[in-house]
Amino acid sequence: MNILVVDDEKNIRYTLTDILTDEGYHVKSVDTGEKCIKILKKQRFDMLILDVRLPGMDGIQVYEKIIQSEIDIDVLVISGHSGIQTAVKAVKLGAYDFIEKPLSLSKLLTAVRNIAEKRSLQISVNQNQSEKKQKYNMIGESPQIKSIRDTINKVAPTEAKVLIRGESGTGKELVAWAIHEESNRNEKPFIAFNSAALPSELVESELFGYDKGAFTGADKRKIGKLELAHRGTLFLDEIGDMSMATQAKVLRVIQEGTFERVGGESTISIDVRILAATHKNLEDMIEEGYFRQDLFYRLNVLPITIPPLRDRTGDRLFLANHFLKHFCSEMKINVKKLTPNAGILLDTYNFPGNVRELKNLIERLCILVSTDKIAKKDIIPHISGLSAAKEEYSFMSANKFADAKRDFEIQYLTEKLKNCNWNISLTAENLGMKQPNLSRKMKDLNISRYNQ
Repeated sequence: MNILVVDDEKNIRYTLTDILTDEGYHVKSVDTGEKCIKILKKQRFDMLILDVRLPGMDGIQVYEKIIQSEIDIDVLVISGHSGIQTAVKAVKLGAYDFIEKPLSLSKLLTAVRNIAEKRSLQISVNQNQSEKKQKYNMIGESPQIKSIRDTINKVAPTEAKVLIRGESGTGKELVAWAIHEESNRNEKPFIAFNSAALPSELVESELFGYDKGAFTGADKRKIGKLELAHRGTLFLDEIGDMSMATQAKVLRVIQEGTFERVGGESTISIDVRILAATHKNLEDMIEEGYFRQDLFYRLNVLPITIPPLRDRTGDRLFLANHFLKHFCSEMKINVKKLTPNAGILLDTYNFPGNVRELKNLIERLCILVSTDKIAKKDIIPHISGLSAAKEEYSFMSANKFADAKRDFEIQYLTEKLKNCNWNISLTAENLGMKQPNLSRKMKDLNISRYNQ
C-alpha cells in the first residue's frame, strides 16, 4: 500500500515514514497542502495521513480539493487539540478517521491496517465486477422485460431509491445490477446483502461491521457491507426479512448518510446508493407492525415489479435456449438442442420457481442428457410436481386457447401415432381422417418420431 504523509513538522514526517516503512508500506512525505495536491495528481496513493493545521492551504481545503478531483484515496486526519473541530469536519466530509496529537503510534498503526484491509477487500470486490457483468446479464425479449429495461434506463442515472418487487427467482438482483451498471456509480462497488440468508443476530455486524471487542470473538475490526459499498451501490435483498431495529439503522443511513459499527463510538459518513428488493407484501407487514412505514416510503420512491416467468410472453423458450448455450460452453461440450416437443413443454410449463427454476433445470439436463438432443421425456422427470398423469394434460397450463389447442393436438396425435408404431396410414384410418390430411397436420405441428 502506498501512503502519503502531509505534515509541516519534520520530526513527525520522519517518524511516520520510518515506522510505516518498517511495517512494509511504501511511504512518501511532503510539508504543505499545495505539494500534496501536486503529487496526488501525478502519482497514485492508497492512503493519505493529513495534518489539519498546515501553512497556506489547510487540511480541510486539501481534502475538499481531493474530493473535487475525485481522487480515490482514504484519508486519515491527525491534529493537535486546537484542531479537533476541524478534524471532525474532515471526518464528516468522508475522511476515514482522525487521531489526536501527540500521536499514539499503536492507534495510528491500527487505523492504517484497517484501511489496508478495507482497500484489499475493495480490490477483491472490483475484481469480481467483470464476472458479475456476465452473471447478471438480464435476458429476455418479452414486452414486460423491455418495459423494465426502459424504466431502468430512466432511473439509473438518478440517485432515486428503487424498490424492486417480485416472486422468488424472478431476477430482482439482476435488475439492481442493471441499475448500478447504467448509473454514474458503475466504476465503484456493487455490494449485495441478503438479511434473510443470515441469523438475525449476525445481520447488523455483517451490514455495518464491528470494532474490536464489540463482542466475544471480535478480535479485530471488521468492515461491513455498507462501508464496502462506499461511493457505489448497496443492494438490500429481501428487505422484508430485516428486523425492526436494523430497519431503523438503515433509515438513518438513508436520511443522514451516517452510521456506527457495532460496538463502535465513531460516527462514519457514507456515500452510497441503496436499492432494495422483496417478495413480500410490505403494505400488509406495515399494517401488522413488522415493517416501518417511514422506511417503506423512503425506499419506494420508484417501484419496479418483475413479472413471474409464466407471464413473460415468449421468454421461457428464449431463456431455455440461452441457458443451453451458456452451460454447454461452460462445460466445454457440444451445444445441445431441444426437440420441438421438449420446447413446447418448457414453453407451456408455469415454472413456479421462475427463472431460477428454469436455469437450474437446464443445467441439470446439460449434465444428465448424454445426446445432443434434449427430448420431452428427458425433461418430465425433472419438472417439479409433474407426474406422468398430469403431463398428459399439460395443455391445461397454456394461457391462450390457441396455444392449448395446438398443444392438445400435438399430444393427442403423437400418442395415437405411437400406438400405431408411427404408421401414418393406419393412424389416419383409426382416427377417421384421410392420410394426406394427417400428414399435413403432422407437418404443420412438426410432429415426427425423431422429435420425441
